[in-house]
Amino acid sequence: MLDLALGRRPTLGDTRLVAIDGPAGSGKTTLAARVVDLEPEARLVHMDDLYDGWQGLGSVSRQLSTLIRPLALRKPGFYRRYDWLRGEFAETVDVEPPPLLVLEGVGSGGAELDTLITVLVWVTAPRPLRRERGLARDGEAIAPHWDGWMRQEDAHFAGQRTAERADLVVDGTGARPAVRRNRR
Repeated sequence: MLDLALGRRPTLGDTRLVAIDGPAGSGKTTLAARVVDLEPEARLVHMDDLYDGWQGLGSVSRQLSTLIRPLALRKPGFYRRYDWLRGEFAETVDVEPPPLLVLEGVGSGGAELDTLITVLVWVTAPRPLRRERGLARDGEAIAPHWDGWMRQEDAHFAGQRTAERADLVVDGTGARPAVRRNRR
C-alpha cells in the first residue's frame, strides 16, 4: 500500500492521501498504524476524532472540508476533535501539509474526496467478528450504539460504493492477501 501511494503523484497539493475505509471493527486502525510506522513523515488522522458522536457519520463532510480542502491548496487544514467522554467537540487540531496523510475510518474514502485520494484502501472482515471486536474495545454497554452505527455505515457504503471504488482490498482477518485493483 505504501509503495503504491509513494509511486503515485500527490493528489492533495503536495500531499499524498491514503484513505483507509471499511466498516467498523474491520482492522482499519491497525493497518493505519502499520503504515505510519513505516513512513515517519506521515500524519495519521482518525475519523473517530471527526464524527459528531454516534450519529455523526452523516455530518462529517464539514469536518473533512476544513481538513482536506486547505491541504489541497498547500495550506494547513484543521478539524475539531470530538471528545467521546464529554459528548462534544473539544479543541481544534491544526494539520500542516505532510508528504503523506493517512485518513483512517468509516467515511474516509467518501466519493466527494475521490479526486483528492491517492490510494483508497477498503478493509473488510465478517460482521460478527467486527461487532465482537467493537464491543471488546468499547464495552457491552455500547451495544445499542454499535448496532445503530453498523446500520448507518451500511447505508453510507451502499450510497458511496466505497468498496467498488477501492484501489486495494485488505482482509482485516489476515486470512487472505490484499487484492490490488487498477483504478487510477
